[in-house]
Amino acid sequence: MANKVTTITADPSLRKNAETRSASFIKAVSAVVWKDLQAEFRSRELFSAMLVFSLLIILIFNFALELDIKMRQSVTAGVLWATFAFAGTLGLNRSMAIEKDRGCLDGLLLAPVDRSAIYFGKVISNLAFMLIVELIVLPVYSVLYSINLFQPGLLLVILLGSIGYVAVGTLLSAMSVQTRTRDILLPILLFPVVIPVILAAVKASSGIIEGAEWADIMMPINLLIAYDIIFTAVAFMVFDSVVEE
Repeated sequence: MANKVTTITADPSLRKNAETRSASFIKAVSAVVWKDLQAEFRSRELFSAMLVFSLLIILIFNFALELDIKMRQSVTAGVLWATFAFAGTLGLNRSMAIEKDRGCLDGLLLAPVDRSAIYFGKVISNLAFMLIVELIVLPVYSVLYSINLFQPGLLLVILLGSIGYVAVGTLLSAMSVQTRTRDILLPILLFPVVIPVILAAVKASSGIIEGAEWADIMMPINLLIAYDIIFTAVAFMVFDSVVEE
């Protein structure tokens, strides 16, 4: 077995083929991301819906929760992640629905590329839209609630939570977009699966905002990292079967 591995590693042709496949995969992922970004920059349909929805949620909570500073700090993590979760679900649903309605999804599936490249391309573009909305929401929330949210630890938790949410959401949106009740089906499928992400993100975010020790918040952060790795790998393996169905 060791000799076989050594032979494959030493063979220049096999190594060149592997490099070619890697370059082709990266090129396909980049093409999907670039297509989504260009389409969104022209229409602004997805981004504007997510942003307006997020700002409305923040404003509603701001007028509903007339609390003192300490109480506002205690509910900040929950309000933030409720906003991100609902806006992210809206974005994921519209992202795949637009592809389906315009007939682009069939074209992507017929393209002579690995289906996993389509998955990673959609994940990256959906994550980019979600992060842009979050970067706009954070300063607005900070002003309305008089809380500094631009802390490195909190930004790391938001990034990790967003990755896990989008990784699973992209897979499930590809599954639900084929149905007539896709707008209702996606939240029903998504929220039970991402409960660990939301709970861990809320706990870690709350600890950072309240100034807890890093030893107390490492457990939810480790859970976020493990969730991101495991479910991204699972989605990578089953995406081809999902879109075939």
